[in-house]
Amino acid sequence: MSDAITNRYEFFCLFDCENGNPNGDPDAGNALRIDPEDMHGLVSDVAIKRRIRNYVQLARGNEMPNAIFVEHATALNAKIAVAHEKTGGMPPIKKGKWAPNKDKVVAAGQWMCENFFDVRAFGGVLSTGPNAGQIRGPVQIAFSRSVDRILPLDMSLTRMATTDDDVPVRNETTSEIYFQWEKEAPENSLRTMGRKSLIPYGLFVGKGFISAHLARQTGFTKDDLRLLFEAVLNMFEHDRSASKGVMTVRAPVYVFKHVGTDTNAGQRQAQAMLGCAPAQLLFEKVVTVKKKDGVNAPRRFDDYEVHVDRDLVPAGVELLELPGNMDRL
Repeated sequence: MSDAITNRYEFFCLFDCENGNPNGDPDAGNALRIDPEDMHGLVSDVAIKRRIRNYVQLARGNEMPNAIFVEHATALNAKIAVAHEKTGGMPPIKKGKWAPNKDKVVAAGQWMCENFFDVRAFGGVLSTGPNAGQIRGPVQIAFSRSVDRILPLDMSLTRMATTDDDVPVRNETTSEIYFQWEKEAPENSLRTMGRKSLIPYGLFVGKGFISAHLARQTGFTKDDLRLLFEAVLNMFEHDRSASKGVMTVRAPVYVFKHVGTDTNAGQRQAQAMLGCAPAQLLFEKVVTVKKKDGVNAPRRFDDYEVHVDRDLVPAGVELLELPGNMDRL
């Protein structure tokens, strides 16, 4: 698409969590995600994308063309059906299943890209229900990892109220019956115990990748790019909860923009799209994070030092620090 971005990008983001659980594992009683071999903390890519989606939904009012496809507690197939209705009608049914042809699948998928920010950015499996295909998104985010080992704590808590009762549910059950049960119940039975997993502190490194070639397929534009980084910078500001403690993105977010080196404009543009250096070189050499001397147990961001060596930025790559350089994206 003609308005799509024409440069490859990688970005490097630091965020921390104080006295909270940055990303619980529902299969492990919501315990913190950790690498069991070295005890470094992990935050899934899905958790980061969820917060980006939530911010965009708040900031843009969930209105097209920046609506959110993967919303909380919604049916995705309903939106795929709308895409077909907007592009020529629902596909035919054969043997009790939707049977769209390739043209209808492509048209519905394109409509989804045009109207949903998260489809344009992250792509999606739209081949369910009426089927709008599978979209590869230009924005991909890796698991985030803590800079140092973390200490998971599992604390017992007392809730001074209960939701458990012995009141049988019948048609004549009223609030008065519940209040009568409460009056007659022993005091100890009106309290319950709970548990909360947390870490005292952890600083995490997040890494992301943006492909100009895939952006052409979904129509991911410079405006989308700015909105993405606005969301990254603010993704925890509207995601507060007691379980997550205090989570903060530590600006700046470091963005590597590939611009090319060739004197020929066409060749330089091709280099800018393909990239001028491996991502791991940019992530591992240019920006380094380590504990300050004498710090054994970090408990705040100031216990770390972040070093940026601009001399190691390869030719054909620009290092931008956001939010101050949004206009240079």
